Amino acid sequence: MRLTPNQLEAFDREGYLFFPGLFSPEETKTLIDAVPELYARREAYNVREKGSEAVRTNFAAHMYSEPFAKLARHPRMIQPVEDLLGEKLYMHQFKINGKMAFEGDVWQWHQDYGTWLNDDMMPTERAMNVAIFLDDVNEFNGPLMFIPGSHKRGVIDAKHDLTTTSYPLWTVDNGLISQLVDRAGGKSGGMVSPQGPAGSMILFHSCLVHASSSNLSPWNRVSVYLSLCAVSNYIRRHKRPEYIAHRDFKPIECLPDDCLLKDYAVDMPWENGMPASALQTSLDPIRAEVAV
Repeated sequence: MRLTPNQLEAFDREGYLFFPGLFSPEETKTLIDAVPELYARREAYNVREKGSEAVRTNFAAHMYSEPFAKLARHPRMIQPVEDLLGEKLYMHQFKINGKMAFEGDVWQWHQDYGTWLNDDMMPTERAMNVAIFLDDVNEFNGPLMFIPGSHKRGVIDAKHDLTTTSYPLWTVDNGLISQLVDRAGGKSGGMVSPQGPAGSMILFHSCLVHASSSNLSPWNRVSVYLSLCAVSNYIRRHKRPEYIAHRDFKPIECLPDDCLLKDYAVDMPWENGMPASALQTSLDPIRAEVAV
């Protein structure tokens, strides 16, 4: 799936693109049906909500689950980002965010690149998220909120919030959020919240400021996030374990467009268990010869 000139212009202006219902119900079902078994696992890659058994984030499912290994190579998710970044991509992160009914906690205001820079030493913001809804998303079940055009502000100084939720995040000061919202239009467009049926896809810039509220509704809001990085922009530090920030910088090769509905061979290196090396970390910058 390739982007049109109008879509490229809209992304540059707003910092995101929204594709309602891009994946069919049949395609989406192959993914959501696989989630309960993954969430039931007692593994480090399942981060649970603070004081709850509900899964907040499942990491790296593309390394051990066939449906998500296919999704990680899907042309509808990979090719638009290749168009925007102008080069081949590697998988920096792969997440299935839970936001479960009644229990899904907030995601504070932040830029994704803030974490990727501060924790992983990613050189520039040549990376972005592309997400697919596995449930219908409405105004009640904790949808994403964007500040349109806030990516134009560039990299924002952030503080490391270690206490608000079960997952540490580099967050943006409330005062600056108010300024950015006012600058984007205040009550007349200063915040947007893409909502739509399961199978919808969002693509957004790594510096776009975003957040989501808690889910107090009786409806789950499960979404998959592919964090895709330009191969030349690989991370320079392994401060976080490999199941969170990946270390395989080989370019992603797409499968055919019907891959979620047909059998295609996919590599699943952690199918028989996550290796001990995936838990190892280091504060030292990696050597230059790791470059691809």
